[in-house]
Amino acid sequence: MGRRIHKYVERKGIQPNLSVENALIDTYAKCGSLQEAREVFDNMRFRDVVSWTSIISAYGKSGKGAKVVALFSEMRESIIPDAIVFVPILSACSHAGLLEEGQQFYKLMTKEYKIVPRLEHFACMVDLLGRAGQVHEAYDFIKQMPLEPNETVWGAFLSACCVHKDMDIALEAADRLFQLAPKVSGYYVLLSNIYAKAGRWKEVTSIRSIMKGRGIKKLPGISNVELNNQVHTFLAGDRSHPQSKEIYEELDILIGKMKETGYVPETEDALHDIEDEDKENQLVVHSEKLAIVFAIINTKPGTQIRITKNLRVCGDCHIAAKLISKIAKREIIVRDTNRFHHFENGFCSCGDYW
Repeated sequence: MGRRIHKYVERKGIQPNLSVENALIDTYAKCGSLQEAREVFDNMRFRDVVSWTSIISAYGKSGKGAKVVALFSEMRESIIPDAIVFVPILSACSHAGLLEEGQQFYKLMTKEYKIVPRLEHFACMVDLLGRAGQVHEAYDFIKQMPLEPNETVWGAFLSACCVHKDMDIALEAADRLFQLAPKVSGYYVLLSNIYAKAGRWKEVTSIRSIMKGRGIKKLPGISNVELNNQVHTFLAGDRSHPQSKEIYEELDILIGKMKETGYVPETEDALHDIEDEDKENQLVVHSEKLAIVFAIINTKPGTQIRITKNLRVCGDCHIAAKLISKIAKREIIVRDTNRFHHFENGFCSCGDYW
């Protein structure tokens, strides 16, 4: 749809038009089409801070931290950065694991440009420190904030606690989040996952009981893929699709090929108190795997595959997507709630840091 609108714009001679071109960059960026976003950006006669923010955000969400640093240097030659552009810059550093660069940008923003940080900047810094494993430093940063931390700040911190399995201070973050957003299921699930990874199944059961008592339901993971202008949606273990038989047959073949290359399912991502074999069976049928296989059997060899997911991609599906990209010789783009993952020839653009 975005491409059709772009062609219409070109056909009607609407360009150059700053607002339209900025919207096109944003459209391609949010579809994970970095090359097309960059082409629009490079062909612009005029650029404003929105143009730069959009292209920086596009590269940042795909894990291209070094590219963001270079773009920002180029931007400063013609545009004075504002508070908004520093959000995708700090976020890009966080997603790429560029801890020192992110800290330098924060100093640049506050000291040189005299920009007063907003909550979104603080959230980016907490995320930057937390992802880099500096969980206690992130906690200290929150404590020193001049503003009251909001849901986004504590949410970023709890995610870091989950990734780095730090239960000591995760409970405080969870407690704050349950006060700020008592009905958001994701935070209960994050805390449950922290307990599950530690094998503390009593606490996991307790969290589930609290959710049930408060009428909070876990958001089911769904993956979408577009084919011939129709969106196909898959749930984990889904067999409702008309092509389910072919999808599962092809998935079995791919899993066999993956295991030949040394693939071992990451059963830690199946966080139920069940046997490893059952965990493996659960992981195999995660929604993104079904969506990827559906796209493979319904498109020509070499066709790019795009998947959108409503939750963070799990570690096992991340490994699987890398292997499938190599086996099937396909570029696979997965957009989860945090970022884009560009899988190609067995590698991901995030560098396994997400």
